[in-house]
Amino acid sequence: MHPSLSTEKIAAFVELARQGSLREVARQLHITEQGVRNRLLALEDGLGVELYRKQRGVRRGSVLTEQGARFLPHAVEFLARANNLTDLFRLSHATQEVYVAASQYLTFYVLIDALRRFHSAHPRVHVRLSTRAEEEIEGALLDDAQLALGIAAPYDTPSELEYAHLFSMDWSLVAPRGHPLLKAPRVRLHDLADQPLIFFERGSTGRQHVMEAFQQQNLSPRVDMEVTSTQIVVRMVEAGLGLAIVPLLPNGDVTRGVRVGVRSLGKKIRPIHSGILRRRGEQLHPAAQQFIDFVSKDKLLRKLRR
Repeated sequence: MHPSLSTEKIAAFVELARQGSLREVARQLHITEQGVRNRLLALEDGLGVELYRKQRGVRRGSVLTEQGARFLPHAVEFLARANNLTDLFRLSHATQEVYVAASQYLTFYVLIDALRRFHSAHPRVHVRLSTRAEEEIEGALLDDAQLALGIAAPYDTPSELEYAHLFSMDWSLVAPRGHPLLKAPRVRLHDLADQPLIFFERGSTGRQHVMEAFQQQNLSPRVDMEVTSTQIVVRMVEAGLGLAIVPLLPNGDVTRGVRVGVRSLGKKIRPIHSGILRRRGEQLHPAAQQFIDFVSKDKLLRKLRR
């Protein structure tokens, strides 16, 4: 006989994994702590395993047991499927929502125009867009059942997620106009190691690619500043605060109107591959699938592919 798995029990478990305490779960679900505890104990009883650690006081590490950590992605998928079922018989004219998380770079330079075109083609589908770092997007997809898709440049995609490629970008040196390296016969990473460099912050896929390329040549780059936004990086170069190594779109949008020079670095650094992330094996809501199909076939995005 199969155990009884209700959305209330599963939701309490997923919220516990996210919040880390029964008190916060109770506050989020608007029930008592004892009510949360009862749901979790009933879930454990039905599954025959202990899902979370029950000691009181300061807890170090995850609240989940090993069995709980294994169960979490399945619980997230269970809730997502339950949400899909509730939407199954909605009237076709009802507005539908798709929750998408994307990196700042892709949001600003790619997705804003793509969303405008998508809304024109599908006016009854609302895309709720959240801007996050790549690592945060991967974690959110595993922990948040409401988040349908991620659009990012993942460095190492977790096995629980699927990646569908959209386009790639090569790297370029961005320097103040008139900088000697812009006129040099060739630019090597060795030439850049002692220059004052403006890097992306830790945790970004771009920084990992650049650091990997320097390390492969036994070089330690001089990192003078660290920032999150590519816009800010380019503006700081324009102000004469350093040089930058950034992935650039072929349309020139990133540096258009900014007083900087650009020099391609060719294949000295691994290209940035950007695409769509989703939970592996999950059946998507029709609105989310519409969004994927549109972005995959969008004419302007297809021009970025190679």
